[in-house]
Amino acid sequence: MPRLVLFGVIIVAAVIIYAIIDCVMSRAQEVRSISKTAWIFTIVLLPVIGALLWFLFGRPKSGPEPKNRKVRHPTAPDDDPEFLRNLAIRRRQQEKEAELKRREAELREREKQSGTKKNDDEKPTT
Repeated sequence: MPRLVLFGVIIVAAVIIYAIIDCVMSRAQEVRSISKTAWIFTIVLLPVIGALLWFLFGRPKSGPEPKNRKVRHPTAPDDDPEFLRNLAIRRRQQEKEAELKRREAELREREKQSGTKKNDDEKPTT
């Protein structure tokens, strides 16, 4: 009978030590329910119950982590900074094109008013 009790104490001590090490080694952002330090205090102050609670409610969920996690894209176009940047560039280009067309029309109008079309390639006559 004493051997059975000793075996039980060793198993319980191993579970508690494993729970403490597992809690300390886990990331604080992944710990569930309460904070990581609170879990450590729970495991130390309530050894058997704390360790069981850690394994049931506090331990980060384990499972196969996706190797290639896709980057999450914004759902709406107005949330996407790249879309907004392209929109601003497109708007500036359209403004430049409109300004260029306005200037070209202004030059054509001046040429019509003067009645002569000057060509820069022609040599002046003397």
